[in-house]
Amino acid sequence: MERPKTLGELKASGWTSRTVRDELRANLIQRLKTGEAVFPGIVGYEDSVIPQIQNAVLSGHSFILLGLRGQAKTRIARALVDLLDEWTPAIEGSELNEDPMNPVTIPSMRRAGELGDDLPIRWMHRSERYQEKLATPDVTVADLIGDVDPIKAATRKLTFADPEVIHFGILPRANRGIFCVNELPDLQARIQVGLLNILEEGDIQVRGFPIRMPLDVGMVFTANPEDYTNRGSIITPLRDRIASQILTHYPRELEQAMAITDQESWRERGEGAVDVHVPSALREAIELVAFEARASEFVDQASGVSARLSIAMLENVISNAERRALLAGEASATARPADLFTAISAVTGKVELVYDGEREGIGAVAAALVGKALGEAFSRVFPDGYAEDEGDAGTSAPVHDATLAWFRSGGTLGLDDTAGDVEHLARLSEVAGLRELVERTVRPASDGELASLMELVLEGLHQGSLLSRDDEGANRRVYGDMLAQMARSLDA
Repeated sequence: MERPKTLGELKASGWTSRTVRDELRANLIQRLKTGEAVFPGIVGYEDSVIPQIQNAVLSGHSFILLGLRGQAKTRIARALVDLLDEWTPAIEGSELNEDPMNPVTIPSMRRAGELGDDLPIRWMHRSERYQEKLATPDVTVADLIGDVDPIKAATRKLTFADPEVIHFGILPRANRGIFCVNELPDLQARIQVGLLNILEEGDIQVRGFPIRMPLDVGMVFTANPEDYTNRGSIITPLRDRIASQILTHYPRELEQAMAITDQESWRERGEGAVDVHVPSALREAIELVAFEARASEFVDQASGVSARLSIAMLENVISNAERRALLAGEASATARPADLFTAISAVTGKVELVYDGEREGIGAVAAALVGKALGEAFSRVFPDGYAEDEGDAGTSAPVHDATLAWFRSGGTLGLDDTAGDVEHLARLSEVAGLRELVERTVRPASDGELASLMELVLEGLHQGSLLSRDDEGANRRVYGDMLAQMARSLDA
């Protein structure tokens, strides 16, 4: 059906104006009634954050999302636009997307008076009705609200007292849409004052102009807790005018965190890519690195550990396995525990350390986090290093006794991280009892997965202080008996 192109046609169609608040509320109500997902792709907030946002929208509130970095605050703000009407009419040529039924600027009022029902209109898609501004200390009132434009005054021969010489900022240009200010505390206090009127009265003031231009804007803010930013704060009058404050959080369950990472990471590499398989135990280990970091005494917990850590790490693990397969001339590859250590570049840039962590060094802390995560992933699949296995005759023996005995007898195992899956499995199969344990416990789907899980067992035993591990360069590690290694250290 063809949409109306003039004000007269719009009136004849029966279209009626409604505010942004009313649009959001009505469309949310419709989704709740039909059971349609309100914020598709937002995982882990179903019973905490999302109900509070829905309450804020139903109440017609402006709101602020308060939480640490990497908690989907901006993504939620951008998703609000889906609750607006798909298409909305506006006066053609209006800078502020004005309602054809209710113009607010002098030029649009003049045109409406002159043209009447012939006033041309355009239709805005809801994707055009979202504006966003990252708050930084250099943001000015002119950027946000507007200022006098001397060029416009000179070219049109108008005085500075004429409202038509105003150059509008980004907030008025978000009229009849949603405007989000990210990292609100970073906005200088004198600039925050400029937001007071829009929140309380729904209008703006530019410098000394005696204008009270009504705007229809849905306001959303995001911020990190003040104890993290330490760069500013939200002034009390503005905080008081933001109707709802909603606290975000990191995923509380491992499965939720994995779902987020799988959703956001680049896993399907396209034409020419190597087929990389990530065993479920290693997939959990990648996610556990972030969980370990959020509990580490070396990491500044007030800074937070972004979900982007797991996303970047999974991508790096896949890429390292892909690179190994390309060098070995193989068409497929399986991720290994060693790949997680090569991916610590995804950790080092995403955690802030406390003083003790700085003394340890970011590389050492990142490697320790990966090691702990692999140890936890090992314990989630295999018996721990001290567990005993009940035999058929009622006798018991340590589950890993055969493997540990092989190392105690003087065996050492050097693993080359650049070796292909076939060679990797052959090397690991030299260790007594290791292959049998993995096949009995997990039943791997391929030789590559078998080799990966065999290596995970060795790394898990190392993390449990039952095996030693010496890193010989970037691509080679040697596992051996812990007591023998301690003896060598004493001799040295």
